[in-house]
Amino acid sequence: MLRDRLGIESVLDGCSPQGQCGCCTVLVDDAPRVACVTPARRVAGRQVTTAAGLSASEQQRWAEAFLSCGATQCGFCTPGIVCRLVGHERRGANLSDRTTVDKALAAHLCRCTGWQTIREAATHAAAPAERSTPAPERDQNAAARRAALETGGPQQSVPASVLGAFSFGADGAPAGTLTAVAGPSGEWHAAETLDQARRQAGKVQGRRTTLEPKPPIAIPKPPPGTEWDVQLATCWTEPGYLETDAAWCEPGANPSDPLANGGAFGGKTNSPVREEARQLATELGQPVRVLWSREDVVRRGPKRPPLAAGLRADGSGVIRIARTAGAAEALRSALPDAEIVEVDVPGPPTSMDLRAAVWAEAQMLASALNRLQSGESLDAGTSTVEMTSPAGATARATINQAGIEVKVDAGEPLDTTTLRSYVIGATHMAWSWVTSEALTVDAEGEVHDLTIRSFGIARSADTPEIEVTIQPPRQSPVPAGEAVFAAVAAATWLSRGAPAHLPTGR
Repeated sequence: MLRDRLGIESVLDGCSPQGQCGCCTVLVDDAPRVACVTPARRVAGRQVTTAAGLSASEQQRWAEAFLSCGATQCGFCTPGIVCRLVGHERRGANLSDRTTVDKALAAHLCRCTGWQTIREAATHAAAPAERSTPAPERDQNAAARRAALETGGPQQSVPASVLGAFSFGADGAPAGTLTAVAGPSGEWHAAETLDQARRQAGKVQGRRTTLEPKPPIAIPKPPPGTEWDVQLATCWTEPGYLETDAAWCEPGANPSDPLANGGAFGGKTNSPVREEARQLATELGQPVRVLWSREDVVRRGPKRPPLAAGLRADGSGVIRIARTAGAAEALRSALPDAEIVEVDVPGPPTSMDLRAAVWAEAQMLASALNRLQSGESLDAGTSTVEMTSPAGATARATINQAGIEVKVDAGEPLDTTTLRSYVIGATHMAWSWVTSEALTVDAEGEVHDLTIRSFGIARSADTPEIEVTIQPPRQSPVPAGEAVFAAVAAATWLSRGAPAHLPTGR
């Protein structure tokens, strides 16, 4: 109702109608509610407030807090999070308390920021009197340059992105635009509203399976009478970007950009949604907005290629990997003495475009071999790993009982708040991937985990504290994300004793 009938695009849709991403959170008589699973009849006669309807002082204070702390990147999840935190604040909650904020954030998913900066923003907004000095002035152009380096495309962190005033791939279409969704066989159904299109398509709510995820490729058997010194098998995982693939197009024109304000970690680099919108607009002779559901994203969106490796301490051995353009070459460059075998694995599409895909896995294996070749064991405990990415960034990650420490040299920071935000986000993504993320795909390649909460992405309450040190720059600006992701993934895996299967703590 809010989006289709009233045109309020600041209420964003990342999973509708799962009610699990929190992007559509609004206030109903000051109480936070997930709009996509709240029937309109339940709010009859009540006051509904979106992020755009918060008081001027609340908007200013929370936008300043999120921007000062680097708590927004693509901004897709941010308006819903702000609404929830304001709702708790209006009811007297102590937002300087981590447990309180963690409980509030349990209803949300933010894939970009890694939660910590959001917790810091909550404290910042809730206790302005405790800040003895005003927030330093930031160069928004420099911040945007750093964000563009990290995302590979334009991105702005401005008040509009905090409060839902930024247009995304599905937004801004002219009046009369049809909405098209895919049916069970991939056929398109177009109607005047999203609800009508879903009814025509017979959309079925995605579910979480009771089946346990497991690596789709078995670890190669060693030669008779021998054992591998290092083993690693990875599961299917879901990138989990919040803005589902969407674009709109007028006949004869260029479609909107599904990347909008960045995000997706490479997952939309080759999204077919733009061409789908162009074709439908031509066929139907009027503007069409194509929307992938969350289930469509999980089934059709790209995944990291799963692999299974068995290696000796000298680097020889066998690595099997799902056939993916460029994957074998990436493995050979890091592990030249291993035999690389590409295999066909039924399942969703795979891509090297995702953050540090295959390169990070190869570096994890190489770090374990380096430890063995240095005479060290692979026993669990505090672990430190340093990586330099192909782009030239260096990250040194330490995992210990106190949390995660990351030291990074990504050249000239440009804007330290933005760089720190991306380092924390990449750290959370790597730690979560190693410890808890997996997607159940059966032997025929059918994906069974179709809901946000089935992906295993670590919540705020489960995430260790992350300490970031930005080293003095020794070069021009380069993206930090891949170096940080690989270093943290390797350090996390080694700190747990380099177990043979990921995730380590499912």
